[in-house]
Amino acid sequence: MKKEYQILILKLFLFVPIIIAMNFVYKTYFYEKDIQKNSEVINKVRMVVNDTSIIVYIGESSNIAVRGDDKDQRAISEMISDYFPSMKLGTITKEASHAGIYYELLRNIPESSSVKTIIVTMNLRSFNSQWIYSDLETPLQKSMVLIKDYPALFNRFLLSFKGYDIKSKREREKQFKTKWKNDKLIFPYPFKYKNVLEWDKAVFHEGIKNPDGTKNQELTELADSYVKTYAFQIDTLTNPRIKDFDNIVSLANKRNWHLVFNLMAENTERAKELIGDDLVYLIKQNRDLLVKRYNKNGVIVVDNLELIPDEQYIDRNWTTEHYAEKGRKTIAKNVADSLNQFYPNKH
Repeated sequence: MKKEYQILILKLFLFVPIIIAMNFVYKTYFYEKDIQKNSEVINKVRMVVNDTSIIVYIGESSNIAVRGDDKDQRAISEMISDYFPSMKLGTITKEASHAGIYYELLRNIPESSSVKTIIVTMNLRSFNSQWIYSDLETPLQKSMVLIKDYPALFNRFLLSFKGYDIKSKREREKQFKTKWKNDKLIFPYPFKYKNVLEWDKAVFHEGIKNPDGTKNQELTELADSYVKTYAFQIDTLTNPRIKDFDNIVSLANKRNWHLVFNLMAENTERAKELIGDDLVYLIKQNRDLLVKRYNKNGVIVVDNLELIPDEQYIDRNWTTEHYAEKGRKTIAKNVADSLNQFYPNKH
């Protein structure tokens, strides 16, 4: 038995150097090609590092969405840069991404980089179950596999054998509909619907009426989307986005970065018009929770939630954080004002 044990130990000693050598060969000759094929978003991280950026803005499509009639069609991040002309501000934009993706990208900024301040988009919708269980999640997670904090060869193994969160569209839909059914809506006053499914069903049945009393199908569908999007209450123990933002806070502390969470505006004006004060209550409640949780210990939460009027929202038949020029400029100024705490003399 002792001899068999010794042989096993010897095999392990021989095997480990082989694996190390294989990892070296893969990383040296094949890794970069795989990165460019599967995780090319890493190039945006490399760009802000190579440009010796001091400030980095990271976000999703809200940063770059514009309206056709905008005279100034620049991104929010570019508008923020106007306030700090002597400092380099780099941008990492990954459409449809969320805090879990931001964390992986930010973690890939080398500790030796020039980066001192991170501005992270905080999208309230990303906390809802429809986004958490979106069918976009599989390609997003796939794009992160090769840049995880593991040996390159192990990451390639995970990619080859689909060692990431991969589910079908039907499976994702089942997940968020289960949440809509099981998560109870709690108000400080009597409310006649106990969950999203009941509320959504009532909105669809009653409908949004035209002046002549007929049902306006387009507005009814929009009202439905508002309920499905915003009728939730963040549970800090179970909501994965909380863990993602907590991870970003920990990373910023470790890297000694200034950290700003840019809480994006939501169309509360339209939400009130279509659904009423009950839905606006939930939106504000979630905002208050996030501000209270993160606006401390050196972290700044820029609260833009109610700053953008309805007419500045680009998408009229869906719920997004896509703003026209005036809206983007409002967000940019608000963020820039918050950065004055770190850079009071850089204007």
